[in-house]
Amino acid sequence: MPPPLLFDLDGRDLSTPIHGAEEIERINPHRGEMRFLDGIIFEDFEARHTLAYYDVTDDAFWVPGHIPGRPIFPGVLMIEAAAQLASYNCLRELGDEAFMGFAGIENFKFRGMVKPGDRLYILLRQIELRRRRSVCDVQGAVDGQMVFEGRIVGMPM
Repeated sequence: MPPPLLFDLDGRDLSTPIHGAEEIERINPHRGEMRFLDGIIFEDFEARHTLAYYDVTDDAFWVPGHIPGRPIFPGVLMIEAAAQLASYNCLRELGDEAFMGFAGIENFKFRGMVKPGDRLYILLRQIELRRRRSVCDVQGAVDGQMVFEGRIVGMPM
């Protein structure tokens, strides 16, 4: 049985982002088909929580080759989406001149599939942010069901 979500999604307006792709790109360097965040829905700076989403489309570059006839969003790209949210979360605190390097993943588990047409919600709780290290717990959910969980470790530069 999966653990509970990092924070409750009930009662939140999940359809209206507070920041769109333009604001995400102002902070994160990812562009084009390598940007795996479409919107930020919720930020709680005191609790260190952030909620974002990525709309998985049927014209994504990986669809024809990742299980032809039954496309499944690759797990490594779910990790990348979570890492991009961790980067966004940390860089908004560190400022425009910072860069976030990907330092590692810990305890990642996949608990479900994500396919074209799904909206992947990415939940984040920042655990630590220091000069040379950031740690964020992350989870992914589709239709209220957890599809992944783990920890992203970053290195501010």
